[in-house]
Amino acid sequence: MAEDVDPNKLEIADELIAERRSAAPGELPDDMNSAHRAIIGFIDTFNEYVGKIVCWLLVPLCVAMVYEVVARKVGLDPTVWFGRGEIIPKPTVWAFDVSRMLYGSMFMLGAAYALARGVHIRADFIYRNWSDRTQGIIDLVLYCTLFMFGMAGLMYSGFEYFLSSLSPRWEVANDTAWAPYLWPIRLCIPVGAAFLMLQGVSEILKSWYAATRGRWPV
Repeated sequence: MAEDVDPNKLEIADELIAERRSAAPGELPDDMNSAHRAIIGFIDTFNEYVGKIVCWLLVPLCVAMVYEVVARKVGLDPTVWFGRGEIIPKPTVWAFDVSRMLYGSMFMLGAAYALARGVHIRADFIYRNWSDRTQGIIDLVLYCTLFMFGMAGLMYSGFEYFLSSLSPRWEVANDTAWAPYLWPIRLCIPVGAAFLMLQGVSEILKSWYAATRGRWPV
């Protein structure tokens, strides 16, 4: 008979599996600074709701893709034939742009929620063997330097990129004949970066707790 295995002691062999946080937003230890608790709770809850709203973009994305496949296979033009009697399919002119813009929106606007839940991919084959205190110190330094400055640069550049698509140019996509306006999807870049910076504040406070208390709050 096989011995019982404690699931808490199982080793994850795949270094690309991210840590997953199961605690609800705001579910934090009692010994955490009250101001830090309030800030983390607000930020995590905010990005939780953003993530739940953004996930609904998956519905029109799936509808567009299914409609495109059906249009290619079923929506046929009976007046145009090839030499062997094959009918030319009539794909949509908008599905490619819709799928790309919806996916890009989900990626940018949902990134902060993914960070809050700890599901960003990280190759942590060395990091995960460190103590919680060491992990907290490393995360605190990297969040305060590389992450926050990187997101600030992305937000600034993304906002300029967004402005460039507005009047008087009103830039449109030129990949398909539909040619939709680009400003809605470009606006998602600075907004998504702002959400990530906001979540970065929460992660900094969590890292501070780990660095000073020797354990992660969630």
